[in-house]
Amino acid sequence: MKIKSTNTKPAAMKSRARTVALAKAVAGPKAKPKRTIDAVDLWLHEREALAAGHTMIAGVDEAGRGPLAGPVVAACVVLPAGFDIAGINDSKQLTEINREKAYERITREAIAVGVGVVHHEVIDRINILKATHLAMRYAILDLEPSVSISIVLVDGLPVPGLPCAAVKSIVKGDALSVSIAAASIVAKVTRDRLMTLMDRRYPVYGFAQHKGYSAPSHFEALRQFGPCPIHRRSFSPISQMCHPTLWNDGI
Repeated sequence: MKIKSTNTKPAAMKSRARTVALAKAVAGPKAKPKRTIDAVDLWLHEREALAAGHTMIAGVDEAGRGPLAGPVVAACVVLPAGFDIAGINDSKQLTEINREKAYERITREAIAVGVGVVHHEVIDRINILKATHLAMRYAILDLEPSVSISIVLVDGLPVPGLPCAAVKSIVKGDALSVSIAAASIVAKVTRDRLMTLMDRRYPVYGFAQHKGYSAPSHFEALRQFGPCPIHRRSFSPISQMCHPTLWNDGI
């Protein structure tokens, strides 16, 4: 006995339904879109500056505000129009290998690159915020005299005293502006290389690995050997170690 079908959908509709079901099965569960650097218009702030009449635009960023040892380093980068943004991102989001590759391309293709370094003695004397601003100033002044920038795009909050007629501060600018991202890479790679050199001078601290940041191995070395000459005396726990009466068992 034949059983009468109760499905009255036309064949074309059933075929389409099967196609949609198969596509969903291949695609898997629908995921929320992730915000990536590729989804950000990294030239937006540069285009806005061009529209405002600026023709030489620089990005400025720093590396090394948080470590317990070594300098703070800033970089100033002027990129040419049409610079390929592939591989350019906030330096903290890149692997060491990719940072090095990006650094080589930036320094090779940029119109101008300047670097400013402020060492630990100055950081201890004037505080890390002022030292960071000073490094940024040095980075701009390090540009070739023939490079006359008309606006600086700087990562973070407003920075007073920069030697440029126009300054635009952009919070999280290293992920929003290609010029600032490039500066963050140059600053980070430059500082990492300096700390690797310091590792040869003071090998027991492991500076080549942690670059002076608060790694467990760094704390352990401090427990065993105390601070070395490039440690920041104004930073805790170095400040307590330099005053034994304030130093406890825990760091």
